[in-house]
Amino acid sequence: MNIGLDLGSRFVKAVFFQKGEMVEQRYYDTLEFYRHYGRKVNDNLVIDDKALGWPAYNKVVSTGYGRNLLQVQGGQVIPELRAHTEGAKYQTGLQDFTLLDLGGQDSKVIKVQKGRMVDFRTNDKCAASSGRYLENMALVLGMKVEDLSSCHSYPVTLSSTCAVFGESELIGRIIEGHSLESLAAGVNETIVKRVEPMLRELYSTTVIFTGGVAYNKAIRSMLEQSLDVKVIVPKYPQLNGAIGCATYIGT
Repeated sequence: MNIGLDLGSRFVKAVFFQKGEMVEQRYYDTLEFYRHYGRKVNDNLVIDDKALGWPAYNKVVSTGYGRNLLQVQGGQVIPELRAHTEGAKYQTGLQDFTLLDLGGQDSKVIKVQKGRMVDFRTNDKCAASSGRYLENMALVLGMKVEDLSSCHSYPVTLSSTCAVFGESELIGRIIEGHSLESLAAGVNETIVKRVEPMLRELYSTTVIFTGGVAYNKAIRSMLEQSLDVKVIVPKYPQLNGAIGCATYIGT
């Protein structure tokens, strides 16, 4: 049994692989995970796997969000860019693509050629193109974040590039009387506008879209139209980093 562990900003994702196939997946709230099941000891992350009810395992490989790159005691740690590249290759079988990963609080774009990462862009200093931004804006609109996924027509322009100021601007647009659907489409469009420059710099005709934001079908459609690319969302977009860890062989 191999375990892949992605220590994300919002969720800790664990996948369990047996004979090269995923047999189980688990999600944990990040704060709850560290509060009850993990602690840092001598630069290692000690996990109470018995309390978590994890099965016996042979290998555990972990990755983490930004500076949260801790090696699990008795395991191996790999950079998140490597983990996400490996996960995308495993899930799609492709070797040439641009990977767009939009997580809870950061965004990553990775250019992959012949199975190797050749360039990348990241943004972990602003939440404006992340899942947290969508959650906050959905709250302002009084919607569930998953309901944003169906809104892509007649987007209202939102010009602010800051997640905090974006909320104030959205409230102003609500006062102007725009429809809820158009406002939600405008929120989705701002995500596309913020990641589009990175995707153009590392352009491929095929984009693999991962992270929790990849469940937003409206953003996927807008990306395809704006960039004239094929956007592929793998079966487990939010588990991509953890899958990359579990399937990592090493070099």
